[in-house]
Amino acid sequence: MFDPTVYDNLKVGFENYLYDMDNLDERIQITGRKDRLEMAVMSREFTLQFCLRDRPEVTGEVVLSSPLEELAAEILETPGASPGCRLELRFSMVVKDPEKQCPVIRPILQKSWPEQRMCQNIKYIFDEQPKMYNVTAHVYFDRSVNEDQMGDIPELCEHMANVMNQLLQLHNQ
Repeated sequence: MFDPTVYDNLKVGFENYLYDMDNLDERIQITGRKDRLEMAVMSREFTLQFCLRDRPEVTGEVVLSSPLEELAAEILETPGASPGCRLELRFSMVVKDPEKQCPVIRPILQKSWPEQRMCQNIKYIFDEQPKMYNVTAHVYFDRSVNEDQMGDIPELCEHMANVMNQLLQLHNQ
């Protein structure tokens, strides 16, 4: 019989809550879903992307990953191991003035996740005078997450929706 891993259980927890926010509450709209098995290193990664309902200008993503070492420790029931997953949150939007708007993004994220590592990436097409810049802000949870954090999923998703509302306001400035 199949015994789900920590990764499987957390993935289902995120799917359940976010799809409920989409289908039942109609607050968000799921815009993308990826569930990858990287055969070269036997790792897994799940990504669920969404935007606020009818507001595609800002997207959020939950990224859950599990390397081979974590999966093997759990499946083989390695003594002393406490298997888990890595969690990353991503927020993407287009800005007109990154010098002005990007410094405002970090404090918005820090209100919800003050202890987590964060970074921002800016993309534009070289050789063209950019009028718009694609910005992605990342929130990294640098500790392993497991089923003990399953109860935190609703609050985390609500924080994401709140952050996306704030980023939407920034985008509209």
